[in-house]
Amino acid sequence: MAYRKIKLCVEDVQGYNCLLNFHGMDMTRDKLCSLIKKKQSIIEANVDARTTDGYIVRLFCIAFTKKQDDQLKETCYAKSAKVRSIRTKMINAMSTLAGKGDLKTLVKALIAGTTGEEIEKEASSIFPIKDCYIRKVKVIKKPKFDVTALMEWHNDEGQDVGQNVAPAIPEETVAGSGGRL
Repeated sequence: MAYRKIKLCVEDVQGYNCLLNFHGMDMTRDKLCSLIKKKQSIIEANVDARTTDGYIVRLFCIAFTKKQDDQLKETCYAKSAKVRSIRTKMINAMSTLAGKGDLKTLVKALIAGTTGEEIEKEASSIFPIKDCYIRKVKVIKKPKFDVTALMEWHNDEGQDVGQNVAPAIPEETVAGSGGRL
């Protein structure tokens, strides 16, 4: 998921430590440009949703139509009624995603990136779509600043949740092979 850019903002400074908070997410330009092609429809939707902890976020979604498996026709444009119904499915999925938890669970769901696949499955009964992504997330409004709530975010995630990396195997170099010794 290297095509996601997460924006963080510094809420508080305690000594040498900065307490960060989620400020937004965006897609890289090269990923977005690689998705856009000719002979297909682009379906975009956005929604303002409120999380359970009082943040108002604006989510943007993008999807593209795809050809059927046995289709001979070169183009796969969707009619406007189908686009509207797919857009309503997108809006419903994004608003339930944001409304079912706090900002922390929303960020975890965005990092996992499974929302686009769920929207694809829901909308496949209307028109086949592909490459469905949450393209951008903006934090529109934040609740009143609370240091204790922010400290909870940073304290319970203090342990390392990553996986151990195998140690690097040293390579044997042969004298006179052109490398530096």
